[in-house]
Amino acid sequence: MKNLVLLSLLFFTVSFDMERPSAFDVGEWFKFRIHYGLVTAGYATLEVKESTRNNKKVFHAVGKGYTTGMSRWFFKVDDNYESYFDKNTGKPYQFVRKIDEGGYTKNQEGFFNQDKNTVLVKDYKNNTNAVFETPEQVQDIVSTFYYLRNHPNVDKLKVGESINVDMFFDNETTKFRLKFIGREDLDTKFGTVPCMIFRPLVQTGRVFKEQESLTVWISADDNKLPIRIKASLMVGSLKADLDAFKGLANPFEIKVKK
Repeated sequence: MKNLVLLSLLFFTVSFDMERPSAFDVGEWFKFRIHYGLVTAGYATLEVKESTRNNKKVFHAVGKGYTTGMSRWFFKVDDNYESYFDKNTGKPYQFVRKIDEGGYTKNQEGFFNQDKNTVLVKDYKNNTNAVFETPEQVQDIVSTFYYLRNHPNVDKLKVGESINVDMFFDNETTKFRLKFIGREDLDTKFGTVPCMIFRPLVQTGRVFKEQESLTVWISADDNKLPIRIKASLMVGSLKADLDAFKGLANPFEIKVKK
C-alpha cells in the first residue's frame, strides 16, 4: 500500500487567485479511510499549521499515512510528509520526508533556495548532503497539493485539459500533470457532494501499474477538498474516502445531507 494515499492526496493544489477565496487556511484538517472493499487498511491525514521561515509566517502542512489492524501485521506503513511554503506565492521553503513502508525507509529534509533555484537535500539515513538545480516555479510533493487547489484555472478546465507543475521528488524534478476528466455528484458518508474528477499523471514502477492509475474526486466548492481516491496498483486496487474534517476555509457544499 506504501505511501499511496499521501501521494494521492498530495496531488491537487499553482498561484493564488484573488477572484475567489483561498481553498484552505491554518486549521484545516482532514482524514481519509483507506480500504480494500469493506476492510479498513489504514488512514491518512493532512493538516495545515502555521510556522516561521526566513522571519515570515508560512504555511506548515503535515501529512501522515499509516496502516491499522491486520494490515499492519502484513505490511506496516508509517509515513510522515511535511512542507513549509509561502502564504502568498505558494513557493516551498522546506520539505520533510520520513517514511517506513514495509521496511523501505527514507529520512530526508530539503531546503529550497528560490533565488538560486536549488534545493539542498539532507539524507539522514545515509548521512549525505546534495544540492540539486530546480526550475523557477518548483514545488515539493506536499506543496503541490495546496498549490493546485488554489490554481486560477482549476475551475475553468475543459474535459481532457491539464495543469502542469514542476515537482521535486526523490532527488529529481519531474513534470507532474493533472488532467480534468469531468464532473459527478458523489455519494459519501456526509451526503451527495458535487465533485470535479481528475487523473494525476504518476510515476510507474514500484507502486502503480501505469501513469494514469489514480483517479481523484475533489469537491466542486471553494475548498477543492479531496473526497475520494481510487488507485490501480501493481497488485489489486485501493480506494480511500474522506472520513472526517474540520477547519475548512469555506462552506462545504452538500446537495443532499445524510
